[in-house]
Amino acid sequence: MHRSQTGDSDAVGPRPLFLTTRWSIVLNAKNKASPGSREALESLCQTYWYPIYAFVRGAGRSPQDAQDLTQEFFVRLLTRDFLRLVAPEKGRFRTFLRMALKRFMANEWDRARAQKRGGGAIHVSFDTGLAEERLGQEQAGMLPPDRTYDRRWALTLLDEAMIRLENEYNSGGKTDLWRQLKPCLTADRGSIAYPEIAVALGIAEGAARVAVHRFRKRFREVFRQTIADTVSTPEEVESELRLVLEILSDG
Repeated sequence: MHRSQTGDSDAVGPRPLFLTTRWSIVLNAKNKASPGSREALESLCQTYWYPIYAFVRGAGRSPQDAQDLTQEFFVRLLTRDFLRLVAPEKGRFRTFLRMALKRFMANEWDRARAQKRGGGAIHVSFDTGLAEERLGQEQAGMLPPDRTYDRRWALTLLDEAMIRLENEYNSGGKTDLWRQLKPCLTADRGSIAYPEIAVALGIAEGAARVAVHRFRKRFREVFRQTIADTVSTPEEVESELRLVLEILSDG
């Protein structure tokens, strides 16, 4: 492997943390047709459907009912039926989704289930088989629905950040580097096998330490950006990040 893979070009340099995020576009779509708002909202739904499903299952619904309810909830969201509920104090996408879901379950689910949807209905793709496997492994059914939702939300953000970083490395032609460094994200600093990494990458141990440091730093940046995509203002990023880390450490 060429040395340049672990030099200054290891990872893409830091990007501005808070751009016009997908959720900000969705918020704007409440009052006007913002370009790309539908696509942005659909992307968010596809990414964060599992915390919704986990909440519904934690509330005692069967897998089939949870699947139907989650699907219909997102249909309503995608048609902007629920965007009227958006307010500044609900600027976090996590909070907005949970409040909208509770309202839907309390007031509209029975009515919605009684109505037949046409062949042109919107469909959000998700794998309930995988969701049930995850819930079984986590024994999430033993937790209150709100706690299940928050934990699954935090883990989904973590998964999304991992996917973004992997795509970043793959698109830069650094798939092998990603594979070697990925285990370092969850390892304690004292347990990282720098000599083995150096041998695998064909570099000096000092260069391996630099590569790992940059890799972990880049992941933190991507994770913060992932969280930024789910809040409406830059000021909310730090508080949301602290909460997510607290939830993850509490598990």
